[in-house]
Amino acid sequence: MHTQAKSKLREYLRTALDKHGDPHDFADEESLFLSGRLDSFSMMNLVVYLETEFSVDFSALDFDVNLVDSVNDIEALVDSIASR
Repeated sequence: MHTQAKSKLREYLRTALDKHGDPHDFADEESLFLSGRLDSFSMMNLVVYLETEFSVDFSALDFDVNLVDSVNDIEALVDSIASR
């Protein structure tokens, strides 16, 4: 994932956290869903975002929250799909 795409992803997640009333910053390795900072509705929105922005086909994946729990996890997912 290139720097601009990662910045856009971080901006998307920052907005999702803000909507949840969580103004705190987050590190790329920090859990967003398993920690409870974001909920399942936020996850559905993130899935749609990733499908639209990065052509991730979640219907072809065995979905697990660990695939999208942090910026680093999402980056690894997108990179693995791009390398196919």
